[in-house]
Amino acid sequence: MRGIVVLVIIAVAAVVAKGSLYTVSQVEQVVITQFGRIIGKPKINPGLKFKIPFIQKANYFAKNLLEWDGDPGQIPTLDKTFIWVDTFARWKIVDPITFFQTVNNRFNAIGKLNDIIDPAVRNAITSHRLISAVRNTNREMDTAEIGREDESENKRDTYAIEIGRGEITRGILQQAQPKLTAFGIELVDVKLKRINYVEQ
Repeated sequence: MRGIVVLVIIAVAAVVAKGSLYTVSQVEQVVITQFGRIIGKPKINPGLKFKIPFIQKANYFAKNLLEWDGDPGQIPTLDKTFIWVDTFARWKIVDPITFFQTVNNRFNAIGKLNDIIDPAVRNAITSHRLISAVRNTNREMDTAEIGREDESENKRDTYAIEIGRGEITRGILQQAQPKLTAFGIELVDVKLKRINYVEQ
């Protein structure tokens, strides 16, 4: 009988110990909640941590860079050229408590990123000419190599850009970031991954 009691005590102690210990890795941050209410500051330093078993819950969030891959869409440029634009971005959770309170998880965060980045991309593309979206500099185009050595200065002026692709993506970042701060998210960078003409 005593042996059974000892085994029960050991089993209960093991369950309690398991429920009171949790680990934070280098790429994670944890928010502790008690009956849904946030307790203390987020745990951002890696290592073995303690919590009250059964009452407190460890909510894990990524600390490293995360990816957002937008859906390709058809957008008109300022000079009325319709193009397919495929956008890519990287983001991270910088305020896990705000993130937990507003979007709660990565799935909902992607929805917010869609709602904020997609319109910013559309605004940027429709505000600039096609040449600005596809080029970064005013370097000479290699037209001589394809037998167009007689290109005129006026033709070259057509390809002159004041704002290149890099400036456009920085503009998208500047427009989107303030709206994402309210969700504990930092938008690290935005890239126009691919631009294609529409079939017409």
